[in-house]
Amino acid sequence: MPSPVFSDLAPITRYARAMYSSRLLIAAVHHLDVFEHLAHGPLFLSDLQARLGLRDRPAMVLFPALCAMGMLEYDSAGKLQLTATGTHLTRGSIPTLTDYVGLEKNDPGVIEMAERLQNDGPRKVAVTGTAYVKEGEGPSPMDDPEAARALTLALAGRAQSLAPIVAEKLPKHSGHLLDMAGGTGYFSYEWLLLNPKATATVFDRPQVLAVAAELLDAFCQTGRPGAAGVRERVTFQSGDMLTDELPQTDLLLAASLFHDWPLETCRILADRFAAVLRPGGELWIHDAFLNDTLDGPLAVTDYSAQLFWVTKGRAYSRAEYRALLHNSGLASSPKSFDTQMDYGLIWARKQMLY
Repeated sequence: MPSPVFSDLAPITRYARAMYSSRLLIAAVHHLDVFEHLAHGPLFLSDLQARLGLRDRPAMVLFPALCAMGMLEYDSAGKLQLTATGTHLTRGSIPTLTDYVGLEKNDPGVIEMAERLQNDGPRKVAVTGTAYVKEGEGPSPMDDPEAARALTLALAGRAQSLAPIVAEKLPKHSGHLLDMAGGTGYFSYEWLLLNPKATATVFDRPQVLAVAAELLDAFCQTGRPGAAGVRERVTFQSGDMLTDELPQTDLLLAASLFHDWPLETCRILADRFAAVLRPGGELWIHDAFLNDTLDGPLAVTDYSAQLFWVTKGRAYSRAEYRALLHNSGLASSPKSFDTQMDYGLIWARKQMLY
């Protein structure tokens, strides 16, 4: 069954995200003095982090980004040092571009980025980013119909572009797919087209699922072979993935999910997801991955800076995800797939019972 083929839209997303890294660079030079701290010699990441007073999440956003930009690098001892380019962001360098970069140091976005780096997020909890991530015990901002509709539709084009590619890479199966925080549901709809005996549950907040149901109706009316029959094989289940009971499943897809959360929450989610996999079931993660060496690639560190701004999370490496899955009792595959828009797929399997 032919799937729609789209051009890789990565150039669009890369340019849209690049402004967050620009803010990181200017904040690093003029508000945190990162380059001055390294002007006298290399430092271990933990030592530099301590000098700057940064918590783990902002450190793991800032330093990989500066490495990806070619301003910092790791030496043979594993210490961070200035590159030849990066030295020209120190005040003692001849020539120096410190003042040139400083032309934008009072930009409100730069000042806000510096504050977020120093505080591991906005100083005021009431400030919410465009990802509308749930805060504490209160209601989710995604329970607001207008907010849920706006964000879900804003993400629909990305999902519509990526879903056919992801569906091709996921296992062929006659069982059940749990599309966790599934948003538009497009990943499930495309996978069900390729697996005519399978079923799927799209799990999300109720107001998000109201939009997903509309998109499913439109999907079923596209005239693609088998599309009309997808509706009867989809279940929408609303709830809170951190607290509510989750359905048992053969495959679980976590697409652009973990990156919204700090590591401690990711550990909770991984444990919950592993628990609902049937023996032999697989957990698939679709996301943009940092290098395991945490020094790029630039497109992903740009994205991580955006995630830092609008969510409680950041981009993670494949190695970080595999450690997470291993600690939840799953056996990770060493293989991975690239999709598009700087995303990829990794997966892990639950042990069979004998």
